[in-house]
Amino acid sequence: MIWGQCISQYGWQMSGGLVGVSACLCYVATRPLLMARFLQLLWSIPAVGEKLRLYQLARFTRTLAMLLKGGIPFVMALDMVGDLLKQPALQSGLLQAASLIREGRTVSEAFSAHSLATEVGARLITVGERSGEIAQAMERIATLYDDEISSWVDWFTKLFEPILMIIIGVVIGAIVVLMYLPIFELANSLQ
Repeated sequence: MIWGQCISQYGWQMSGGLVGVSACLCYVATRPLLMARFLQLLWSIPAVGEKLRLYQLARFTRTLAMLLKGGIPFVMALDMVGDLLKQPALQSGLLQAASLIREGRTVSEAFSAHSLATEVGARLITVGERSGEIAQAMERIATLYDDEISSWVDWFTKLFEPILMIIIGVVIGAIVVLMYLPIFELANSLQ
């Protein structure tokens, strides 16, 4: 009953506060600097940061493979796909890897030295370099990364669904208790 009285007396103020908080959150979400800080926070979480890195590397390698299949030289293709890597560490690694490749180092060596490929990805690049089919190797690497990300998303979904069901059950239980609590208080006051 106390909750009902509080809401009936201060409903407009509570609604205004909720709208104000929502507006502040929307404003914060549209600020580039704050979004960059939020993304930096996400990158610092070990499991999530690694999957975000894999996602960016998958986009990067798939686009690089398309450009190479189109006949664009490797170093020029690297310069074209540099904007796909959003994290500063990956962007600086790409610049350093491109300079190593210009100096004559192998792609697999440059990519693995600057964390632009996983260990398996670097091996696939080595095979692609030796066979002369680096574009197909990049495509395979992108597929490998995509498969790993999708398996992680499946695992997270299977973990998150029971947690979400528990949260929904607690919220519904609290609503039911809050609905029946005034009835019990009224029954006690009648006795």
